Amino acid sequence: MDGTLLDVDGTVPAGFWPLLERMRERGIVFAPASGRQYATLARTFAGHLDGMPVIAENGTFVVRDGAEVSSVTLAPHVATSVVRAVRQVADTGRDVGVVVCGKRSAYVDRVDAAFWDQAGRYYAALDAVADLEPVADLESVDDEILKVAVFDFDGVEAAVAPALAPIAATEQVVVSGHHWVDVMCAGVSKGGAVERLQGDLGVTREQTVAFGDYLNDLEMLDAAAWSFAMADAHPQVLARARYVAPSAAEHGVVRVLERLLAR
Repeated sequence: MDGTLLDVDGTVPAGFWPLLERMRERGIVFAPASGRQYATLARTFAGHLDGMPVIAENGTFVVRDGAEVSSVTLAPHVATSVVRAVRQVADTGRDVGVVVCGKRSAYVDRVDAAFWDQAGRYYAALDAVADLEPVADLESVDDEILKVAVFDFDGVEAAVAPALAPIAATEQVVVSGHHWVDVMCAGVSKGGAVERLQGDLGVTREQTVAFGDYLNDLEMLDAAAWSFAMADAHPQVLARARYVAPSAAEHGVVRVLERLLAR
């Protein structure tokens, strides 16, 4: 989604919607796969969700027609360990924040405008008016936790990622953007979700097209014979993908799909 399908202003390019209808007419299944929460993705594709599998939270939560297809939750003590590790980073003077991502909502203990603006772009409550749910203590969230996301205004690789290294020994710690790092159960990925979806649909790797731009997309690209890195993708993504698409600013996904559908 971000840095791939979505335009620079965070919206789906207008040229995508006619292509979605053409794909449906030809029996091609489109599945958004993102680190975003399901609620946010459902809003983005409102009116177009019939039959659409939605791969949310980097593959930890898959929904189709409003029903859960699969989910992999994080143990509460792991979420607590992440929150405490980030608090220690904050004590050193880093400007960091945490989003505890549950099935029902996304929970934060920072409500300042700067952090709320960043987190609110990607996380939403499924059935609440507010896009994020503020809580007094992130260690006491009462929800099934899918992922814990950490935001560092100066970039996660300098301090946050190293602080989470001990947790990476048993769980999956993925840098999903310059400012974001996600903690999930070991073995979970967008790629794993795509492979399960391929099995459900009877679709092969050779019949699958995937687009990605950052490190949390690597396994998904491996699951598709037609794998496209965006032109401005992370170097590891460019090295892993089979093809290169124009950047999101150039509507690269739309341009590639137009060519593929013309075949």
